[in-house]
Amino acid sequence: MTEKIGILGGGSWGTALGILLAKKGMEVDIWLRNKRQVEDIKRDGENKKYLPDVKLPANLNVTGDIEKAIRDKKLILLATSTQGIREVLSRNKTLFNKEQVIVNVSKGIEVGSLKCISEIVKEILPENKYAVLSGPSHAEEVAREIPTTIVSASVEKEVAEYVQDVFMTNYFRVYTNPDVVGVELGGALKNVIALAAGVSDGLGYGDNTKAALMTRGIFEMARLGEKMGGNLNTFSGLSGIGDLIVTCTSMLSRNRRAGILIGKGYSIDEAIEEVGMVVEGIKTTKSAYELSKKYGVDMPITRELYQVLYEGKSVKESVPNLMGRDKKHELENIVSIEDLKW
Repeated sequence: MTEKIGILGGGSWGTALGILLAKKGMEVDIWLRNKRQVEDIKRDGENKKYLPDVKLPANLNVTGDIEKAIRDKKLILLATSTQGIREVLSRNKTLFNKEQVIVNVSKGIEVGSLKCISEIVKEILPENKYAVLSGPSHAEEVAREIPTTIVSASVEKEVAEYVQDVFMTNYFRVYTNPDVVGVELGGALKNVIALAAGVSDGLGYGDNTKAALMTRGIFEMARLGEKMGGNLNTFSGLSGIGDLIVTCTSMLSRNRRAGILIGKGYSIDEAIEEVGMVVEGIKTTKSAYELSKKYGVDMPITRELYQVLYEGKSVKESVPNLMGRDKKHELENIVSIEDLKW
């Protein structure tokens, strides 16, 4: 299979997927907003800012011309930050044609509208086929061909399978799933829990604490996801618990790294500057907190993190607050207490 593919966004993930596709023989154009960065990548043969020491294939083209990246392409990959996707699509709407498949690989929820990226795309490009590609997948590892599994989700089976075929390699295994809402929310919400796990690390807490945050965090993610129309089973898969594990435990995770810095006393701005890349979980925490109120879902970890990030609460108060909550049954979030027969 050889396809013409445009990638909007040349950060670490967009670049890594561009490398993967180019190695498969695809014709790939990656668009970057920063013209200086385009020049640097062309000169160096690598994206030193976001993916250093990984050489780009000769057939991978980097451009500052967004029309070149969109025109005459069969598939368009959205790899810009979540909060910038609406602006990029709206400004360049006339460049798209309705036959193009739009594939999102960003992980977040739009601040203000509280919309998932699928909803933004549907609003701006209502006639285009859509899929989301998500799962435990550090760009640095994919670019070096380290075995990775991920999921392609679309409401149309043939679209999910088409995306599966485009991206599948002997080191990049792609599963399919019809649950677009669940897959998108899993990818977005796990960044909130990863930030909290990082804060815990920054405070000097141990593995016990992180395991608790991850386990209770997946409950929060699944409960909100189900209320918003997602399938509970999705959250036990690659885009749920799988992505949560890798993002909470790895130092390649920008959300965990930012959380560590915040736990050590850095401000949000200082943490973002130190990480040097977009930290999606910071804005997603705000959106997730507002969604929890909108849908009436109790999300104590998300609430505590929101108060730390946006209300000036001390991080040292958060863990005691979580530990001192009223006694509860572990299974109350997935079955009613009345159904339990002891």
